Amino acid sequence: MKLKIPFYYHIILFLGLFLTYCLWDYGINNRIEMVQETMFYFWMTSTFILSVFVVYIINFYTVCDWFLNKKKIHFYFLSVPFSLLIFAGVRYFFQEVIMFQFTGVHNYFERSREVIFYIKDNFFFGLPSIIFSMLSYLFWQFQHTQQQNQELLLENKKAQFQMLKAQVSPHFLFNTLNSFYSQLILKEDEMAADVLVLSDLLRYVITETDKDEAVLSKEIQFIQNYIHLQKKRFEDQLFLDFTIEGNYSNEKVLSSALIHFVENVFKHGKFNNEKEKAVISIRIKEGFLEISTFNYNVGGENYSSTGIGFVNLIKRLEYTYKDQFVLEKTEENNTFKSYLKIPLRK
Repeated sequence: MKLKIPFYYHIILFLGLFLTYCLWDYGINNRIEMVQETMFYFWMTSTFILSVFVVYIINFYTVCDWFLNKKKIHFYFLSVPFSLLIFAGVRYFFQEVIMFQFTGVHNYFERSREVIFYIKDNFFFGLPSIIFSMLSYLFWQFQHTQQQNQELLLENKKAQFQMLKAQVSPHFLFNTLNSFYSQLILKEDEMAADVLVLSDLLRYVITETDKDEAVLSKEIQFIQNYIHLQKKRFEDQLFLDFTIEGNYSNEKVLSSALIHFVENVFKHGKFNNEKEKAVISIRIKEGFLEISTFNYNVGGENYSSTGIGFVNLIKRLEYTYKDQFVLEKTEENNTFKSYLKIPLRK
C-alpha cells in the first residue's frame, strides 16, 4: 500500500516546526542575544530545520515505505544509524559549507568539525527527523487504512442492499427450476441436466456471493457451470480453451473475483472463429492461484473503460491481500489479456 500524501502537507508541517523552534528559543531558552543577530540566527535555524526536513523526506518516502509499510519494524530500527549518518552529512553541507560561504562563520569550531566527533554529536540532533518521519508515516498509514475500510464497508452495504432487492426473484426462479428439473428428468435427460446446472448456478449466487471469501473448489465449479451454459448459448460453436492446472480443495479466495475475468471474456470477446480462440487458464501452484485470459475483441469494444466492477475489484483485492497480489491487463492489436495472482488461504 503506497501512501499518496500531498507534498505540501510536509512543507506546512515543517513551517510550523520552524516557527515553534524559533518561539522556543526566544521564550523558553531565553536566547535573546542570538535572536538579536537576526541574519546569523536565521541562517543557523533555517539550515538546521532544512537538514531535518531533507532527512525526514528521505526517511518518509524510502525507509518507512520499505520497512514500516511491510511491517518489518526490526529492519526499520536497524536503519536508524544510517539515517542519522545521512543527517550529519546533510547538516554539514548546509551549515559548514553553504552557510559559511554566505556568513563566513562556522556553526562548529575547528576541532569539533572532525568527522568522528561531528557524526557522534549529530546523532542526537538527527533524531527528530527520524521520529517525525516515522510518526507521520504511521499516522497517514492509519488514516489511509481507515478510509479504505470505510469505502469497503459502504460498498458492502450497497451490495447487500442490491442483493436484498433482487432476492425474491432468484428464489422464485430457483424453486421453479427445481420443478422443471423434476418434470424433465423422465423425458429429456440432457435438458434436465442443463436445468440442474442453471439451478446450481443460481444457488451459488444466492448463498455464496455475499460472503467475503469463497471456497476455491466451489468457485471453480461455478465457473465450469457458467462456461457449460455459455456453450449451450453458442450452440456448441464456442471456440474457447479453458484449462485448470494444479490441485485444490478447501482453500479460500476472494469471493466472485475469478468470475469477473471470465464474464469479461464473454462480454467483450469473439468466439466464432477457430483461429481466434479465447483462452481462460486457471493455475494453482505453491500456495497461489493464477488466472489469465486472452481474447480478440468484438468490433467497437473498448476494454480501457473497465467500469465500476473493475474499480471495486481492485479495492477488494487491496483490502484483502494488501500488496500480495498481482493484477495486470493489456490491450493491443484488437486483443485483450488479463492476469491475476493471489495467495490462497487455508
